[in-house]
Amino acid sequence: MIESIDTSLIDWSRAQFALTAMYHWLFVPLTLGLGVIQAIMETIYYRTGNEAWKRYAQFWMKLFGINFAIGVATGLILEFEFGTNWSNYSWFVGDIFGAPLAIEGIVAFFMEATFIAVMYFGWDKVSKRFHLASTWLTIAGATLSALWILIANAWMQYPAGMSFNPDTVRNEMFDFWAVALSPVALNKFLHTVLSGWIVGSLFVVGVSCWYLLRNRDRAFALASIRVGALFGLVASVLVAWTGDGSAYQVAQKQPMKLAAMEGLYEGGEGVGLVAVGLLNPEKTSYQDDRNPFLFEVQIPKFLSLLAERDADAYVPGIVNLIEGGYTTREGAIALSAEEKIARGKLAIQALADYRKAVKAKDAEAAGRYKATLEEHFPYFGYGYVKDPADLVPPVGLTFYSFHIMVILGGFFILLFILALVWERRGKIAGSRWLQYVCLCSIPLGYIAGQAGWIVAEVGRQPWAIQDILPTGAAISRLDPASVQTTFFLFLLLFTILLIAEVRIMVKAIQKGPEAEPNV
Repeated sequence: MIESIDTSLIDWSRAQFALTAMYHWLFVPLTLGLGVIQAIMETIYYRTGNEAWKRYAQFWMKLFGINFAIGVATGLILEFEFGTNWSNYSWFVGDIFGAPLAIEGIVAFFMEATFIAVMYFGWDKVSKRFHLASTWLTIAGATLSALWILIANAWMQYPAGMSFNPDTVRNEMFDFWAVALSPVALNKFLHTVLSGWIVGSLFVVGVSCWYLLRNRDRAFALASIRVGALFGLVASVLVAWTGDGSAYQVAQKQPMKLAAMEGLYEGGEGVGLVAVGLLNPEKTSYQDDRNPFLFEVQIPKFLSLLAERDADAYVPGIVNLIEGGYTTREGAIALSAEEKIARGKLAIQALADYRKAVKAKDAEAAGRYKATLEEHFPYFGYGYVKDPADLVPPVGLTFYSFHIMVILGGFFILLFILALVWERRGKIAGSRWLQYVCLCSIPLGYIAGQAGWIVAEVGRQPWAIQDILPTGAAISRLDPASVQTTFFLFLLLFTILLIAEVRIMVKAIQKGPEAEPNV
């Protein structure tokens, strides 16, 4: 089955999905963060009756709307690609993966669509209280939309609450709450949404500093910096906390991803965390003896503490995970990649034999083959893997993405503290260097978010579903040329949309908030 698939089809299908996802993620985080900030400003207006806060909220609401509209388009295309490019995946786990997406469309998206009209067109037409509720419900809808999508993605990282039905050759959900409330799903939701809040905060603070650099709309800019910096600081501290939780979940559920994140080839007890390091480009395989780093600075024993909550705990590296033989945290001896591949092939063969036995109405044989399948199903996906080396994700891309994300997270905490303190002391209006730093930091929030998704998705390769379905077995049977064509069409379309959004938002920012009415 897999041998006949053109590898270029796999590469182009992955590239097209990555392109769509990365463009989509340029719009989503600003929606999540800017939405809450505008709602906070409207809440201040509701509580104080100060009309200035109403104008501030309306300005950021305008930018929110521009970003929201274009983000919806890329999101719809992303969901359709599961059916067009990944039909085997959709067939194999559609009953599970489709449930969160259906809830997202029926509940969250309709919630947004219902209240966003009131939020934009209900000023002075409905009561202040109802309008405020509509604003918060719109943001809640956007956040719930992210929740269900992230639950679906988390299930791909940690497939829980499912069982395999050999009669339909599909995975079926038997515990919805195990899917929705898995520790990976909850942590991924919090970490991802909080990262969106940081993007929104950086955007508000950066744009406000642009006004200060132009010496205009100072009252609006200072008020926005006050709200944005405080909100961003809270989000940045919380994202550090959820980041620790994410690393722990990765260590427990996806140890190969953790090893790639740290460039860890040989594990051990009391392993240190790489704070800064430069990988050796000549080390292209886990099988060679070259040093993985040209240089590195480690925090002693911190990776063991992060991964196992024990500074002296054993953490396996890439070589250990491939060769096996070490003692797992459960006290068992870890299987080698070769052993997992062998068991996976047994599971695949048992499935084929079971279906033949059922067709022949041989109940006794069908029972034996089904028992063999159930015994080895945890390694089902390994049966499609040809070479143990294929189980190692791109180490360089995963390592650098992870460390860029972490370094930027620390920078954001310092930046928001500085902006908040300078604003409180009345210094930020005269600190042009800080204004420039805040303005230039807007893209860094997007870079950190994209880096996080690279770690999450590239770091779990070759799996579409961890340990159960590799990407090579998940794709649709398409002509690689057609996927190439649509890749470049999407690239052109998304780039045009992005340029259009930036131009529209720049014009809105240049126009600024509405002038204070003369009394």
